[in-house]
Amino acid sequence: MNIISRIKEDIDTAFREDPAARNTAEVVLCYSGLHAIWIYRLTHWLWRKDFKIEARILSQIARFFTGIEIHPGATIGRRFFIDHGMGVVIGETTEIGDDVLIYQGVVLGGVSHEKQKRHPTIGNKVVIGAGAILLGPITIGNEARIGAGSVVIGDVPEGSTVVGVPGRVIIEREPKHVSGVALDHNKMPDPVIEVLHRLEKRIENLEGEHNKFHKL
Repeated sequence: MNIISRIKEDIDTAFREDPAARNTAEVVLCYSGLHAIWIYRLTHWLWRKDFKIEARILSQIARFFTGIEIHPGATIGRRFFIDHGMGVVIGETTEIGDDVLIYQGVVLGGVSHEKQKRHPTIGNKVVIGAGAILLGPITIGNEARIGAGSVVIGDVPEGSTVVGVPGRVIIEREPKHVSGVALDHNKMPDPVIEVLHRLEKRIENLEGEHNKFHKL
């Protein structure tokens, strides 16, 4: 795929994933997530050609202007979209598949000083909510969803939904999306709240049984 076709694909992805996108000029000129991805592609090419200092300098310039830090050594697939993007950090050995959507404040970080694989591997059609932190050489399966603010330090099965600190799998498997990816932040269940609701219901039942016993 040539550069023009790839840029057009990125723009089409922005329209697909962001309902606020009005026209092509707005997307090209105002979407810092796209700017960061486009500059990353250049820095990644330089990195692979062993122009590592030049790649790092250019990536730092991109970080300054976009607020998004993507290491040139990271591997990123097609139709990757960063919505808003401020505060996003993607580490050197990160691997990201196709059709991945992430929101602002996401960190794909490492937990080791060793020069080895130390950042997450993200499958295809994964959605990572705002402020989520994924640490270490973990694997996030295809079509998984990571809830906003979650901290994930272990592998996530394909099609699963994870929320919380530390991240917990609350849905083992979901139907595949027909097109694109989707994450309704306002509909992500909170397992802690659900447990509290169950306890509250249990207490109400016990109180009812207690009252019945004293009436006998």
